[in-house]
Amino acid sequence: MLYFIFGVIAPLILNIIHLGIGIFITSKQGNLHGVSFAAVGFITKTTGMIFLTWLGVAHLELNFKIFIPLLTFFWFLSHIVEAFVIKSYMNKNISNSS
Repeated sequence: MLYFIFGVIAPLILNIIHLGIGIFITSKQGNLHGVSFAAVGFITKTTGMIFLTWLGVAHLELNFKIFIPLLTFFWFLSHIVEAFVIKSYMNKNISNSS
């Protein structure tokens, strides 16, 4: 159960929060601010990934051979989805300004 909570749910929730903030910034402030937030988001997401890795492996003593691939797969998958969603909001900003 801990593998599912910390390897699947936790990275998805963190990236959904980031996606919501990214959509808000891109919609309200424009594409330049959205791209800037994505750059800063790289640092915050990396920090979150390191924290979840430490929490799962060192603190909760989960098997790293199972936990790390699970965590990184769902982290990467949610990043791909986020990229396409933010790109669609950026395209809407471009078509609205034309």
